[in-house]
Amino acid sequence: MPSFLSRRALLTAFGLALAAGGASAQSWPGKPVRLVIPFPAGGSTDIVGRLIGEKLSTALGQPVVVDNRAGAGGTTGSDLVAKAAPDGYTFLMGTSSTHAIAPSLYSKLAYDPVRDFAPVTLLGTATILMVVHPSVPAKNVAEFIALAKAKPGQFMYGSTGNGSVSHLTAEYFRSQAGIEMQHVPYKGDSPMTLDLVAGRVQLAFGTAVAFLPHVQGGKLNALAVTDAKPSPVAPRLPTVATSGLPNFEALQWFGLLAPAGTPREIVQRMHTEVAKALQLPDVQEKLQGLGMQIVGGGPDTFGSFMRAESAKWGKIVRDSGAKVD
Repeated sequence: MPSFLSRRALLTAFGLALAAGGASAQSWPGKPVRLVIPFPAGGSTDIVGRLIGEKLSTALGQPVVVDNRAGAGGTTGSDLVAKAAPDGYTFLMGTSSTHAIAPSLYSKLAYDPVRDFAPVTLLGTATILMVVHPSVPAKNVAEFIALAKAKPGQFMYGSTGNGSVSHLTAEYFRSQAGIEMQHVPYKGDSPMTLDLVAGRVQLAFGTAVAFLPHVQGGKLNALAVTDAKPSPVAPRLPTVATSGLPNFEALQWFGLLAPAGTPREIVQRMHTEVAKALQLPDVQEKLQGLGMQIVGGGPDTFGSFMRAESAKWGKIVRDSGAKVD
């Protein structure tokens, strides 16, 4: 009899716990939700995160508070979310840098991009432009490579930080082209772009969000896109792959993640609300204007995508020899 009662008590307690968990998920959110942006304000990740956060605030009935936690190529903010309580009140705007490049680039990464996170949704991918300052006398990729070979180590390229997509894309380019360049890391799109426009660095790879306005204004020259095929954002630009470096491809992407262990019901609810936001005409117009191609895949699809991207960028890191400790 005692064992029967004990078993019955355990089952009752288990059932109450499940009910409490379900009630918690159903009543979520009951307070403001924090959205961590692991890069500085004003950059592409920040712009996308704030746009989605604004729409989620309305949909969820609670403020979505953007929290910029920049540093170490996006890994500082990512680690913060990895260690946050999995209660549905902390999310991360993850990118290629934080969840595809970082695992291979950093020998002592404080978080596991797969084990420590619950994928919510892949928002979209962004076209990366290869741009140079107008003082560089190169009208295409082949001409720039020839110049760099004639002046080894004299060209400086900017990046949004050690371990960022812009850093690794430039290293990938340098490795494939067989040239030498000096790396100048910045803390995000904005300071890098300011120095690029001023001519303090001569080359950079970055999103259309950061560069297109300056290209259109004549302050920067765009040589190519790193997409596998011509981008609808800049249809007249050739790809790097068709400009002398076959099979060259690099994409920036943005995705929403939660700490591992976040209730599945909350993850699914957040995915549903983000999917709705991505269908809004004003959101689509703004994201497309930023050079993004909207995806909106579900949690499982996003998880598979991240694993594939991690394998691809891992090879790029190994081939380039890049390392950050």
